Amino acid sequence: MLVLHVLIVAVGAVVVVSVTTNIVRSLVIPRAQRTLLTAVVDTGVDLVFRSLAGRVRSYENKDRILAAQASAVLLAQLFGWLAGFELGYALVLWPVTGNVGRSFEEVASSMFTLGFVVTQHAGPIAIDVLAAATGLVVVALQISYLPTLYSAYNRRETEVTLLGARAGTPAWGPELLVRTRYGVAVLSDDLPELYVRWERWAADVAESHSNYPVLVRFRSPHALSSWLISLLAVMDSAAMLLALCPSRERIEPRRAIRMGFVAMREIGGALGIRAEQDPDPDADINLTFAEFAGAVDQLRAVGFPIERDAAEAWPHFRGWRVNYESLAYELARHISAVPAPWSGPRRWPAETIAVRRPPNRAPSRAAAPKAGQATQEASGKPAADRPPDRTGTVAD
Repeated sequence: MLVLHVLIVAVGAVVVVSVTTNIVRSLVIPRAQRTLLTAVVDTGVDLVFRSLAGRVRSYENKDRILAAQASAVLLAQLFGWLAGFELGYALVLWPVTGNVGRSFEEVASSMFTLGFVVTQHAGPIAIDVLAAATGLVVVALQISYLPTLYSAYNRRETEVTLLGARAGTPAWGPELLVRTRYGVAVLSDDLPELYVRWERWAADVAESHSNYPVLVRFRSPHALSSWLISLLAVMDSAAMLLALCPSRERIEPRRAIRMGFVAMREIGGALGIRAEQDPDPDADINLTFAEFAGAVDQLRAVGFPIERDAAEAWPHFRGWRVNYESLAYELARHISAVPAPWSGPRRWPAETIAVRRPPNRAPSRAAAPKAGQATQEASGKPAADRPPDRTGTVAD
């Protein structure tokens, strides 16, 4: 009987130490580490939400359901930690109380500082105090963990929201180039500045989302927005720019692509998704040449300064995209991102959602001025001297 009691206490101690280690690795140590409990919780919650989302048809309704998944993961994770400590301390206390039910009751009383069950012996009291301290520390750590998550989430979504005006909703790489040429930066080339911002954005997301993988489950406020699809759009636009316009070859788009697929690899590693470290630049990709050529035609239609035709640029574009396409598709499938163009399949059959553009609101130049409208004299400038109105362009 003594050997059995020692074995039970040892198992309980191992459980307590294992859960403590899991909490430290998940919340305290700033390093990407995939723990068993975190993986089990994430997989279990994902199965539930995948089943619920699979019952509805429209993507907007699926997104509405999946928006609660991150919160469910956090709650399930907290419950898993508390349940683990409850089990561990109860096993340690069991040989002293001699009653397994009373052991669980006493540990629960101590962990939530209720104190309605106490065994008046030195050993059990010490365990009760330790259980009470554990409960307080775990809840406090989880509460202090939330501001870090929401701060990283806000930083991520700021750039995603800004990109919507340039790359459409859902974001698409060719659309970014179209709108940059017409409607956003007609008189100046601010693409290098954009790629610098997104290089730093990708580095920030790589650090935060690999250290705290639950951030991957936090969805954008709008159904057609996604951090992953936005990153993919920026990388595709940079790859197209480098492939189509060799005279504009600069370091900024190269760095944006590089940091983008480094971020995807780190986040994928934290989720258990492995990527090929050195893909063959001549390997095939899932995106077809016809899709690429169609995007090139759109750029040509708005007068984008293309220096290579689609056939000549295709090997260069494919050489860039092969580095990140398969991983981007797997991540998009894993988080059920909006089915945007050039973003791969999803877990369930989903039609690609085309980029949504605002309607053309250009005023009629021949329309007569309304009563009370500002005249030439009120403006102080002849109409010919005023800057041209750039509202309502093709990519507005």
